[in-house]
Amino acid sequence: MREIVLDTETTGLDPLMGHRVVEIGCVELVNHIATGQHFHVYLNPERDMPAEAARVHGLTEEFLADKPVFAQVVDDFLTFIGDAPLIAHNASFDINFVNAELVRSGFLPLDKMRAIDTVQIARRKFPGAPASLDALCKRFGVDASARQLHGALLDAQLLAEVYLELRGGRQPGLAMDTLAAVTNATEETTGQAATPRSFRAPRPHAATDEELSAHNAFLDKLKDPIWRTN
Repeated sequence: MREIVLDTETTGLDPLMGHRVVEIGCVELVNHIATGQHFHVYLNPERDMPAEAARVHGLTEEFLADKPVFAQVVDDFLTFIGDAPLIAHNASFDINFVNAELVRSGFLPLDKMRAIDTVQIARRKFPGAPASLDALCKRFGVDASARQLHGALLDAQLLAEVYLELRGGRQPGLAMDTLAAVTNATEETTGQAATPRSFRAPRPHAATDEELSAHNAFLDKLKDPIWRTN
């Protein structure tokens, strides 16, 4: 199963107020695990960068001035995400901004039903607990030390790890991990590689004459024992 973790950085909070996307980061997952394939681009928003937004992600007008506009990368972006479900933290924010850019470039908006919101998953799983990305990284032991500022690709990579934990972690591989741990422990203890045991059928067990005699003596005390009906 292919999924895409999506994150964006923007010039503000509302695309209807003229705010634009300045960074897109996507991480590919297969069966909830990152494959190493990603899509990342900085974008020229064709407008100024408010100081409060720059403090969040550190992206300035000067840095973005020579970057492509959304219309120049939209084909590559749509090819990368394909028709996969989109995993995002506070998904409506990212999807609304991406859709505004798509419509502005003459494309149909993404179906919001394909979005999976990790904030909602976290709140259902841990009611009343903080559901920010930083809080979830701390809860699951995901190293977020590099997250001094918000960044779309870094946040998508962190969210990919958090999403895996929200879905139950690496449980499908526990059996293999346990087998490997037992094998390694054997090798460390004995200094020899563990040898797989071959199947051996159980040995047949026959009653002794003494046991048969005791059994018959017991049956003699019963009235019409079923063991003697045949």
